[in-house]
Amino acid sequence: MRPVKLIADSSCDIGPELAKRYNVDFVHIHVRLNGQEYLDGVDITHREIYENYEKNHTLPSTAAMNIDEYAAIFRPYIEQGYDIVHVSLGSGLSSTCNNARLAGELFDAGRVYVIDSKSLSTGSGHIVCECGERINKGMEAEQVVREVQPIADRVSASFILDDLEYLHAGGRCSGLAQFGASLMNLKPCIMVRPELFGSMTVGKKYMGSYKRSALKYVDDMIKDRHDLELDRCFITHSGSDLDVLEAMRQRALELQPFREVFITQASATICSHCGPNTTGILFIQK
Repeated sequence: MRPVKLIADSSCDIGPELAKRYNVDFVHIHVRLNGQEYLDGVDITHREIYENYEKNHTLPSTAAMNIDEYAAIFRPYIEQGYDIVHVSLGSGLSSTCNNARLAGELFDAGRVYVIDSKSLSTGSGHIVCECGERINKGMEAEQVVREVQPIADRVSASFILDDLEYLHAGGRCSGLAQFGASLMNLKPCIMVRPELFGSMTVGKKYMGSYKRSALKYVDDMIKDRHDLELDRCFITHSGSDLDVLEAMRQRALELQPFREVFITQASATICSHCGPNTTGILFIQK
């Protein structure tokens, strides 16, 4: 039986503690800003994106690693005798999944397995952790994928936005919608749809202060539910106040006996689309 190496796209946002626990290597998504190209999490973070937007009112574009780049990342592990399990950003959002699969076909069959997370941020991160748990127990790559891929359909990923400025700047909502949300102090919830391979739709709209809205959002997501996997929960943010994040964590633990609740910072890739003060609670349903 060959050892298994776990690799994931950098947008999975699991944080250093879990990356170390599961010995995850990352494929860093390209971020293009002001004519320069960076690698997400290597030489650009959300802070540089926000600073640039404040100064220039321009947003970056993001791009997947190409097939050759994925192959170059996979090859050393193949040569060392590993099989690879790679967890990708949802195929409805990016070409990362397809590029990784095509790169895997450059190697012998059964050496590279690609899981479509059908999600983003720690929605994908849950899938990474599920793989990591099984790899740490000594499971073979094929069995890991066979058990974990169906879990992608049960991940609940959503976020509440403080405003629509970045979505408007990126062409993802109209100026009229942004104005209306601002005028009414609305905080929209964005829902990730695994049945659409990670594409997103607008959910409930909250009204009032961000902290109050965020806590009501947590209530709506998990209160009085009996269909949740309780191993872990993520509260992932694009740069939110610590008191809001801690209040959300405490509320989550009051409502559900999660064994672990991780507060993690979203990657530059995610932040470039949603802007600051976006926060989500992400969990797995039974």
